[in-house]
Amino acid sequence: MGTKIKEVDIIIDKAAPFAQPIMRHYRNLIHDNCPNVEEKIKWGMAFFDYKGPMTHIAAFKAHCAIGFWKAPLLEEFSNTLQLEERTAMGHFGKIGGMDEMPSDEILIPIIMEAWRLNDENVKLPAKNKVVKEIDDSVPEELKIALSKAPQAQFNFEKFSPSHKREYSNWIREAKTEATKLKRINTAIEQLNEGKSKDWKYQK
Repeated sequence: MGTKIKEVDIIIDKAAPFAQPIMRHYRNLIHDNCPNVEEKIKWGMAFFDYKGPMTHIAAFKAHCAIGFWKAPLLEEFSNTLQLEERTAMGHFGKIGGMDEMPSDEILIPIIMEAWRLNDENVKLPAKNKVVKEIDDSVPEELKIALSKAPQAQFNFEKFSPSHKREYSNWIREAKTEATKLKRINTAIEQLNEGKSKDWKYQK
């Protein structure tokens, strides 16, 4: 048997009148159909966990939202769930009253599948990491300034790629020509002394 906590009771009692029967009904469906589900509060919402987050329900001023933690794995219910272009944070859109609540015949199979995924420890697909390209090029203006300052150029060439990049990005990100010129002059002064861009903050 799953566990109910008083914190969820409080959330439901504080919800708008239209939302309370929706939340109570969904809560009961979870506990009636999913053994050993635990209730938790996360981000101010009522979550139902079983071997990790499973589903949640939240109440707003004019609607409720029901969401599933592993929604991308519930593709067989794509004709019912909003898996792509959602109109709310939940996967059934905005539920404004019990008359807009999906029927138990729709909800229970989805809830049971969400429970099964967690019971069998089925993992969500790994997110594709966006690899940011590192620009190690030196701005042309800095190259010209360095060519006229042999000591600064010598020190710059000795720097690690990350320290070179700090100077290059600093100059590249200048929004006006005046700012760019000022930064180049400062860079040359510091490089003549063998200093990195942020030498003041380094121990």
